Amino acid sequence: MTDEYGLEVVEKEKVQYIVVSIGNEQYGLDISYVDNIVRMCKITRVPKAPFHYIGIINLRGEVVPLMSLRRKMKLDDDEFTDLSRIIILKTEEMGLIGVVVDEVKEVIALSEDEIDENAKTQSPEKDNFISGIGKNEGELISILEISSIFDEVDNA
Repeated sequence: MTDEYGLEVVEKEKVQYIVVSIGNEQYGLDISYVDNIVRMCKITRVPKAPFHYIGIINLRGEVVPLMSLRRKMKLDDDEFTDLSRIIILKTEEMGLIGVVVDEVKEVIALSEDEIDENAKTQSPEKDNFISGIGKNEGELISILEISSIFDEVDNA
């Protein structure tokens, strides 16, 4: 592709993110990890599970562990509403795992230069899980680092 001067224009590679709300903040999840988005369903509690695991669900015959991102980031406990969703993430290390979000907003595409990787939140607990802050149409979106959420499984 060339610009109006005939110079070669390099398209910056964009990554798609699903924007979700957790509390009053927006977070972006890399869409390449997302296997499915489902409505809230029956959650079976598991005794002696780490605090941030709220149970398991049956997804088309497959047992999927369910994690509360609110608990993981030491926020207020989940309040399930009609907008609450379970995002099924697929990881190489752990297979399928569900995370509860308050609402799924939209899908956006951000290039590397639209993400500030040095940005820090006011909460050290959350900083461990944030890889950067994306800017989309004047909105700030904390980009969740999926692998770090699962790496710290033992830190309840």
